[in-house]
Amino acid sequence: MNAPSAISHTVMRRVYRIHALRRSVAVVGAASVFLLALWGVGREVWVAKVFENMPSIADVPAVALFFLHAFQDTDLLVQALVIVALAALVWFARALARAAALRPSFA
Repeated sequence: MNAPSAISHTVMRRVYRIHALRRSVAVVGAASVFLLALWGVGREVWVAKVFENMPSIADVPAVALFFLHAFQDTDLLVQALVIVALAALVWFARALARAAALRPSFA
């Protein structure tokens, strides 16, 4: 096979830069949405009091039930913000894993 030409090398370098920029924007966007959702929850709920009322972390089922009941007893806005924060966290993890991939996939 022939060696890549200078034009091919330049074009592929630009393609890789755009690819890296897309992945970086996805990571920053996911992190921004996550932080904004957490900020919104912090504005609506006194988070320190929630952790004060939480049972001992050694009792995992009690902690899970506590957070389930705390989620159910909040306003609709807080519930929506918590769901957005969890979705953004998953999106952030996915974007970070894709950005850390060794070779780009253009699919």
